[in-house]
Amino acid sequence: MTEFRLAIINTGAANIHSVEKAVRIVGGDPIVTTSADEISSADAAILPGVGANDAVMQQLVDRELIETIRDFASSGRPLLCVCLGMQILFESSEEGELPGLGVLRGRVVRFPSVAANSNGRRLKVPHMGWNKVRFRDDLVTRHPVFSGIEQGTYFYFVHSYHCVADDASDIAATSPHGIEVCAAVVHDNVVGTQFHPEKSGRSGLEIYSKFLAYARRRP
Repeated sequence: MTEFRLAIINTGAANIHSVEKAVRIVGGDPIVTTSADEISSADAAILPGVGANDAVMQQLVDRELIETIRDFASSGRPLLCVCLGMQILFESSEEGELPGLGVLRGRVVRFPSVAANSNGRRLKVPHMGWNKVRFRDDLVTRHPVFSGIEQGTYFYFVHSYHCVADDASDIAATSPHGIEVCAAVVHDNVVGTQFHPEKSGRSGLEIYSKFLAYARRRP
């Protein structure tokens, strides 16, 4: 049997090693890499990210990984994108000048400066801390990575910008923060979470565990 290969794409982001540790806890044996060859030959990949759009996109440009990631996303192999890793899947971001990967149609925009909850209390930006996630089971078939996770499960968020998808069917889950925030996306083999599974305790580890199981089942 061929050995299963999981690549964590090194974008230079601060959460790289936290993601690696979480994957190892649930039984994975990933390689953290900037090598286009290693990414291209992997059976599955994870694209983490924190920080600013242009900083991460410039890292990918400098490492000549833009087309590598686009090709991987279109290959049918499982790709999990986390936080800024999910945001750069889209075409553009108000956070910077550099275009995103364009794997998903849409844009990334800043939270409204006057966002408030249902009681009229002004909400802080960045959206930071634990928040409940609602999967859109009525509109979007639940992806295996999210199967069995209870509605309203709390995950950990840290972001000042949020994704606006052109195609509503790409939105797998939302979370309330003055507005309904895109908390997760699914597009064929590409899965993204705005929240940080590696910072979300047992529920977050479940995401990585289910991703590994999903990836290993793929032909």
